[in-house]
Amino acid sequence: MMQSLKQQWFGNIRGDILAGIVVALALIPEAIAFSIIAGVDPMVGLYASFCIAVIIAFVGGRPGMISAATGAMALLMVPLVKEYGLDYLLAATILTGIIQILFGLFKVAKVMKFIPNAVMIGFVNSLAILIFLAQVPHFIGISTMTYVFVAVTLLLVYTLPRFIKVIPAPLIAIVVLTALAIFSGVELRTIGDLGNITKSLPTFLIPNVPFTFETLQIIFPYSLALAIVGLLESLLTAQIVDDMTATESEKNKEARGQGIANFINGFFGGMAGCAMIGQSVINVKSGGRGRLSTLVAGLFLIFLIIVLGDLVVKIPMPVLVGIMIMVSIGTFDWGSFKYLVKAPRTDAIVMLVTVIIVVYTHDLSKGVIAGVILSAIFFVVKISTLKVLQNGNIYIVEGQLFFASTDNFINYFKNAEFSSSKITIDFSNSHIWDDSGVGALFKVKDLLQEKGVIIEVTGLDTASQKVMDRLDGMSSSH
Repeated sequence: MMQSLKQQWFGNIRGDILAGIVVALALIPEAIAFSIIAGVDPMVGLYASFCIAVIIAFVGGRPGMISAATGAMALLMVPLVKEYGLDYLLAATILTGIIQILFGLFKVAKVMKFIPNAVMIGFVNSLAILIFLAQVPHFIGISTMTYVFVAVTLLLVYTLPRFIKVIPAPLIAIVVLTALAIFSGVELRTIGDLGNITKSLPTFLIPNVPFTFETLQIIFPYSLALAIVGLLESLLTAQIVDDMTATESEKNKEARGQGIANFINGFFGGMAGCAMIGQSVINVKSGGRGRLSTLVAGLFLIFLIIVLGDLVVKIPMPVLVGIMIMVSIGTFDWGSFKYLVKAPRTDAIVMLVTVIIVVYTHDLSKGVIAGVILSAIFFVVKISTLKVLQNGNIYIVEGQLFFASTDNFINYFKNAEFSSSKITIDFSNSHIWDDSGVGALFKVKDLLQEKGVIIEVTGLDTASQKVMDRLDGMSSSH
């Protein structure tokens, strides 16, 4: 235990510190942009990113993953902030934390295995597209210099890693191009144009809302949605970081950690957040592996705001836009074009539907839920083909007998001609899954009894027999 903790904290000190610094720089524009989406002051997103990153470094289940204020969460908050204001958002953030802690205790991470691969690919791709779309207003149609700076940033971030391995390319791009912009005096939009930055630490506060059942009724639907989307994004991100680093992580601990972070964060004036795929990818690609990288990201973020606040506001937006475009390119799964051609048609459809719904609604949870439901429907259709083969007086059932295949089963025997008054239905190649299946079998028994044919059922496996015995009393009373 001590050994693994030591490894998670001090196994990669230089890589973690440098990666954390880059992530902190990339967190600032995002936190500000997400605050603006949610309709709150930029400091709400910045405080959230600082609090969540620092807390999750200690209590999270996936070392090297970055959690902060995120776009997916910000989009959910818009109606609440518009109607009730910031204090209700902070109360909802605290409740979100409590719900996530409960999810973690009830081992919700197990549910992740029900998310099909096609949905995962769709989720990642739609996230990449959303990150890109969020950058568009900051560089399209503003000025020629904006395009030049975006292009130079893309060039630097793309080519520098081949020559300089020690310092991450986005960091070099930010420092060099910010200096260039300041000294040359070119007209560019800067971070400062997005909103005011206050040079102060977050302070403890209790949200100014009435502690009544009515308040709970207002915030509970938002908190539940935030808790689910936050965990979905966090557990998917954990899976992606697992794959990138070829390591395992504790998903239920991560769920509890996200809850603890949001719960505390709400008392310090931050909006609810979760793991960030884009920033976690930047962290891993910049060499971050351990808990130290997440802690450094949070601490350096607040250091930048308090000590270098005046410089941070001068960072040109086109530079950050360039970095975020590279993040979206890096996040996008380019192998998915091949996947569309080679994967089963249904999987390709599920992936496309997930992407289309997320990009259309700007809501990651809606896309994932639609993808999972569609996969389930395709799966049911695929396994609901049931055939009956006749061999003399023996009728062999092939396929699964459950709610979606009962019609085929009943219709076959309804239309069949019988030369004998006694037949055998053989279930050796089949399985009865539910009461609909049992009901269908009894229905066929009754149908054939009217025609003067008696059935003997053979070949039931233990599980099917159990369902039959359990539902026998119920079904025969239908």
